[in-house]
Formats: sequence, C-alpha cells, structure tokens
Amino acid sequence: MTAGSDLATAYGELLGTVPLWLAVPLVIAAALLAAKLIDVVAVRLVKRFVLETTTDLDEVVFGHLHLPVVATVALAGILLAEWALTPELRATIDPYVGKPTLSVIVLVWVVAANRLGNDLLDRAGDTDSAYASFAPVFSNLLTFALVVGGLFGVLTIWDVDVTPLLASAGIAGVAVGFAAKDTVANFFGGLALYFDETYRVGDYIELDSGDRGTVVEVGIRSTTVLTRDEVLVTVPNSVLNNARIVNHSAPKRRKRIRIPVGVGYGSDLDEVEDIIEAVAAGEDLLLDSPKPRIRLLGFGDSAVEYELRGWVQTPTRETKARHRINRALYTRFGETGIEIPYPQRDVQLRTGPDARVPAAIADVDD
Repeated sequence: MTAGSDLATAYGELLGTVPLWLAVPLVIAAALLAAKLIDVVAVRLVKRFVLETTTDLDEVVFGHLHLPVVATVALAGILLAEWALTPELRATIDPYVGKPTLSVIVLVWVVAANRLGNDLLDRAGDTDSAYASFAPVFSNLLTFALVVGGLFGVLTIWDVDVTPLLASAGIAGVAVGFAAKDTVANFFGGLALYFDETYRVGDYIELDSGDRGTVVEVGIRSTTVLTRDEVLVTVPNSVLNNARIVNHSAPKRRKRIRIPVGVGYGSDLDEVEDIIEAVAAGEDLLLDSPKPRIRLLGFGDSAVEYELRGWVQTPTRETKARHRINRALYTRFGETGIEIPYPQRDVQLRTGPDARVPAAIADVDD
C-alpha cells in the first residue's frame, strides 16, 4: 500500500508541473503509443516465438489474448489521464469516464477468457472421445462462471452492494438443487465416472444386472450400452456410479477365456492333451502370446476335468472362440475314439411281495 501511494504521489507531482489542458492529452497519447508499440513490436516478437514451437496451443492463446492486452493498455491511458485532474473534477467525471472505462476492460477480458476457454475445451474434446460428451457442459459452466464473475466485478466498480444478490443466489441454488436433485446426481455421477476413468466409449463392460455390451455413449445424464443382441441399454450415471461394473476392456482390451473339457476315465491323457493343444494352436481367434495353456483340474463324478485357458483379442470374440473350439474338440475326440462322458445314474426296480410302495402312491384311488 505504501509503495502504491508513493507512486501515485510521484505521478501526481509530475503531472502537476504540466498544465492540465496539456497533461490529459499527453497521457492518453502515451497510452495509445504504448498500445501501438505492443501491437507492432511485441506481437511480432511473440509471433516469431510461437511459430518456432511444435504445438499450436501457444498460437491459440496468443490469438485470443492479443486484442485484450492492446485494448487494456489503450484504455489505461484514460484512467491515468483522470489522475491528472484535481480531486474535485475527478470525482465529478468519474461516473462518466473512469467507471465506464474499467467496466469495458472487465467485459473485454470476460469475452476473451470465454472464447479462449471454449476453444481449449473444444480441442480437448476432439482428442478425447469420452470427454467429448462432457465438453458442452464444461463450456456452459465456464461461460456461466465468467458472466457471473464479470457481472459482480462491474457492479463492484459501480459501488453496488452485491451482498443481497449473493444471498438471493444462494437461496435460488438450494431451491434448484432440491427440484432437480436426480438430474444433479446424474450429472455429478457422470463427472465421477469420467474422472475415475471407469470406462470409455468403445469399452466392453458388464453391469450388475447381467447386461453386457459396448459403451456407445457417455452422456451428461446417462450411459448407453449396446448389447450383443443389438439392444441399447440406457442407465443413469448416478446408478452406475454406485454399482459394480466389470470393464472387460481395461487395462487391456484382450480377454482371457476358460473352456472346460471333460473326457472319460481310461482315456490316454497324453493323447487328450495333444488334441487340445493342436485345436488351440489351429484356432485363429486365440492369441499366440500369451500362449494357450492346458490344465487338469481334477477328477469329477463322470469325467476327467481339463480346462483350456487362452486369450482373445477383444471380449466380443469370446463366444465365437468358444463355439469354434468346442466344435473342433468334439470332432477330434469323435475321430480318435475319446469318450466325452455325460452324467449317469443307476435306477433299481424292486418287485415281489417285499417291494414297498410309497404311501403317497398307495393311497391314490384307481
């Protein structure tokens, strides 16, 4: 505060040595000259610098901030010229000169910041498909925040008490929150899903309900999943945010499948394993790396239980791979005489005078 007061005093003393009719135009002319120098000299230097960089982000920032900087320097001359006047004259013309000038500066920067922010948000949406659905929301929130901030800034410049407005805005916000609580919950649920990177457009997910499919849209209110039956399932984001979601496409898109294989007791296990290995090696849908593996899990009631474990490129290929491998195993086992057992049960029929008839049957009339 002391340094600012000393600078203002020195500035006033300097202008006091110059006649008033000359001081005002000199200050305004100096500001316009400074703005022109910035527009010509500084802009050329900055342009030369940004053209040498590999990204165009700095060019975008420069393009949006160029005009506000020049306009601010030019308008600052009017504010400085006002300081050359006597306090009485300054207080008289301030509502017609100083405050309108400050208001214009605030509005210029609000417009420039809004354009720059929306441009950067659009660019981020072009590079991130999942974010693209939320880009319009972030853009609207940014515009709303800048407009409200600029409005309060202008009101403050004009000595308007904004406290009642803040209280009214708080009450209105609470009312809107209660009226649209479901919409607000879905909106913030969608933001949580996006920032947590639970899933993205194109991921294959499984919901609590058992529905499985590819994410085709992550919207502001809900997420849309396309199932394998080509049915669109739309789920509110607030529900998904509190549900268990299995993302079969993360962290990698490949998926491991397990195919149970049962053979009869007495089969040549070496031959069985050779056949399973040959079928797995000949299946194009199974990845060569990681290599398919065969494991003997145990001895069941009716079969020796094997399991073929392999990887497919995407989760959507799982059912097709199972189909082709099971058909190939059935054919090869049939050609080599290896039995594919099925559960068997022994049924005993008792006859003669000692046979007992259940009471529930004996009581039935003919």
